[in-house]
Amino acid sequence: MSLAADPSTRPSRRRRLPTGVRAKLFAYALVAPVVLLIIGLVAYPFFFAIYVSFTDQVVGSVGKFIGFANFVYLSKSATFTAAIWNTVIIVLVSDGLKLLIGLGLALLVHQAIPGRGIFRSFLMLPWAMPAFVAFLTWRVLYQPIGGGINLVLTGTGIYPHVVDWLGQRQTAMGSVIAASVWRGFPFWFISILAALQSVPKDLYEAAHIDGANAWKRFWVVTVPGIRQVVIVTTLLSSIWTANGFEHVWLLTAGGPSDATMVFPVLAYFGMQTQRVGEAAAVSVAMLPILAILVIFATSLMMRDED
Repeated sequence: MSLAADPSTRPSRRRRLPTGVRAKLFAYALVAPVVLLIIGLVAYPFFFAIYVSFTDQVVGSVGKFIGFANFVYLSKSATFTAAIWNTVIIVLVSDGLKLLIGLGLALLVHQAIPGRGIFRSFLMLPWAMPAFVAFLTWRVLYQPIGGGINLVLTGTGIYPHVVDWLGQRQTAMGSVIAASVWRGFPFWFISILAALQSVPKDLYEAAHIDGANAWKRFWVVTVPGIRQVVIVTTLLSSIWTANGFEHVWLLTAGGPSDATMVFPVLAYFGMQTQRVGEAAAVSVAMLPILAILVIFATSLMMRDED
């Protein structure tokens, strides 16, 4: 018998994987770089920060595990308590004002008014300006001597006395909120305007035929049409405001006497003193507040979809 006729001498064919398995492996290969990137840039720093918050690590030292000691120390600190309340106040008040201003301007620009294209571009300028430039400009405006706001008030006779807007507790928080609202309302404006343009005009016509006035049409047609966009915008803006650093640091640095102290500034002070574990504990302490906000917003969106 020849070698060619012997089946044992024939070259064996490699068994190929089923088409479905190969498709899944190809999909996993495409997703793997993104997963690795997320793990390296998001997951690892996130869980490492949580671990560090339970240690007494300082710059130049690994530190040892100390449990909840950092959080117990923070809970007894008046500065930490002030940071909690100030962060909540800034988020609630500034985002509430941003919503009102953004909604009002979006409703105005949504109408057929002359030059609304230029008006839209003009309203986006605060958001387009770099944050540090915007807040340094506001700091100059707030200056007690030579500041633009005091010059206008004293020059027009509205208020004849010079006010140290950022140097006294009575006005520091309001001044920071005003600058934050000016910087952030364009994001609300453009988001709500985009949502308004997606609401079908037939709904307004049907409501008008049914006898609904402008106020009724707003609550019955406009509010449901922009509800989900407002929820997402509220979530994003609240997270950005709570994590914001420039608007407080460049204006007041948390002062005077912790009147405007917030979580990011307090964590920065911890890093300045090289107490990495304590600074990480400040940052981790923000997680429950933000988690509650995310869960609440997600539940509202899911309820709308149902």
